[in-house]
Amino acid sequence: MTDLSIFQPELFVFLRQLKRNNNREWFAKNKARYQGLVVDPAMSFIGDFATHLAKLSPYFVADARPTRGSLFRIYRDTRFSPDGLPYKTHVGIRFSHEGGKDVHAPVFYFHMEPDNCFAAAGVWHPETPVLTRIRTAIVANPQDWKKVSGKLELEGESLTRPPKGFSSDHPFIADLKRKDFVASVALTEEQVCGPKLLRDFAAACRAMKPLVEFTTKAVGLKF
Repeated sequence: MTDLSIFQPELFVFLRQLKRNNNREWFAKNKARYQGLVVDPAMSFIGDFATHLAKLSPYFVADARPTRGSLFRIYRDTRFSPDGLPYKTHVGIRFSHEGGKDVHAPVFYFHMEPDNCFAAAGVWHPETPVLTRIRTAIVANPQDWKKVSGKLELEGESLTRPPKGFSSDHPFIADLKRKDFVASVALTEEQVCGPKLLRDFAAACRAMKPLVEFTTKAVGLKF
């Protein structure tokens, strides 16, 4: 654990400027800033968080590689982008399960964006088979799910009608209609750039751990 700040306030200056200058020419001129303000400290954060992560679950991974690791690429896939802008204007870091094949498996997540920083956890936009397994687990283990849902305010999208095969009068029907099983804890830019970031993020992850544990086991992975 360190008492030194990992990220600097200039990170948010860079992201605000990127939002105003979201083009390849500007990014090329500022790539050294991106490396120094985003990539290098993110690698330090990921490596330092590994100890905290191991206490949450030994099956989740802190991968401190600049590509194909815990840090999301800043480059957008413009083939599927309605506005064609080439860069994301936020920084995303995910701590995935070693058995999770994609971003739709349970994760702990760290989001850094001007005026919108947060820790999040759970399962975002899972495919139908994964959703069915989570819903089935809620029905099979209502007391365990009650402990989760009673402590966290879940976010994300929901169906307008009950999913096929599930009773409309189930006491947890509102949760069974969910298409996402995620929660978040807001963080300030001051916290992100402060010396207690690791502790603040770890505390947020601990608060959301019951959701990650339930969904991880529901999809057949070890926790």
